[in-house]
Amino acid sequence: MKKLIGPFTQILPLTELSLKGALKDEQLHIIPQGGVLVEDGLIAAVGDFEQLRSANPSAQIEEITGDHVVLPGFVDCHTHICFAGSRAKDYALRTAGKTYLEIAKAGGGIWDSVTQTRAADEATLTELLLKRIQRHLAEGVTTIEIKSGYGLSIDAELKQLKAIKAAADKTHTTLIPTCLAAHMLPKDFNGMHQEYLNHILQNLLPVIKQQRLANRVDIFVEESAFNTSDALNYLAKAKQMGFEVTVHADQFTTGGSETAIKARAVSADHLEASTDYEINMLAKSDTVAVTLSGASLGLGMVYAPARKLLDAGACLAIASDWNPGSAPMGDLLMQAAVMAASEKLCAAEVFAGLTFRAASALKLNDRGILTKGKLADMQAYPCDDYREILYQQGKLKPDKVWTTADLLRLL
Repeated sequence: MKKLIGPFTQILPLTELSLKGALKDEQLHIIPQGGVLVEDGLIAAVGDFEQLRSANPSAQIEEITGDHVVLPGFVDCHTHICFAGSRAKDYALRTAGKTYLEIAKAGGGIWDSVTQTRAADEATLTELLLKRIQRHLAEGVTTIEIKSGYGLSIDAELKQLKAIKAAADKTHTTLIPTCLAAHMLPKDFNGMHQEYLNHILQNLLPVIKQQRLANRVDIFVEESAFNTSDALNYLAKAKQMGFEVTVHADQFTTGGSETAIKARAVSADHLEASTDYEINMLAKSDTVAVTLSGASLGLGMVYAPARKLLDAGACLAIASDWNPGSAPMGDLLMQAAVMAASEKLCAAEVFAGLTFRAASALKLNDRGILTKGKLADMQAYPCDDYREILYQQGKLKPDKVWTTADLLRLL
């Protein structure tokens, strides 16, 4: 059965925009008084609403009243929302002037989240995760990448990934799990960094592959985590096992993005410390540059050099980094809008970074634009001009969100 949704005051399909490099708002194709025709959960046509209704007289109509601007659903390609507990104490210490390393040495930081997440059972983790997923979905995020990394033991990492899988069966949001067992060297592991990575390769990744819990692997390349040579070896072996790889790169020091490029990682995420050298390498590579403005806001750091990355020709995605420590807010649109004001990104660049360019960071080519054959993941904002969305800096939220899974259920 076909379903026609509309009319929308404006449709921004985000078609005909390049995957890499700078964009201009003049490149945005805007369809006034448009409609979206959906069949079997996929977009069948996008165009003038009345013309689509005349051409499809048997289609079920979902009539939209009042002014609305419709966009593809957002893709959040970097989150850590499978966790238990709070790090409010960390945040208070940070705003009082303590450094990240000082907080970690005092018992806070990632290890604090590991302790609290280990203490939670799978059902509790799933319940907490579903609440965060539902909030993201209500705010227009229809695809969410979710990392483990707060387990840091075989059993606890598997528990996190199983919670993500259980949540995926209970939501119409698409969840993309990633194994981040290489988040840091666990304090209770009896061995060095390379031994821990070998432990993951031998005893965790084969189980994840067998149980189909994830097909992506991530590693934190940083002075406080894993060095570049160990990371390259780990990523190469993970790829040999059939995993896609990504890297936490250049958050505090450089080296991570170059590691990502050498490993042919699908993305390099963070990039706050990237210099012109790393920017030019990323622009010449097929590795997506993922900026995480939520971490900059949460840590009081500079933003990743988004403007320079775009001008150099990189594929720039924007993700939330929603996590209990450095990016607890999790409001993807607000973070993107505020970063855009600082980094001077136009609306076309922001929307591309939140949709099809972010989908590219997950190797998903079936979403992120509104055109025939793509998933019908969409969101509609109660306004008459797309520029209102970023102008209101995240305070304007979508009041209608559609996912392919939801539309299939309704049909």
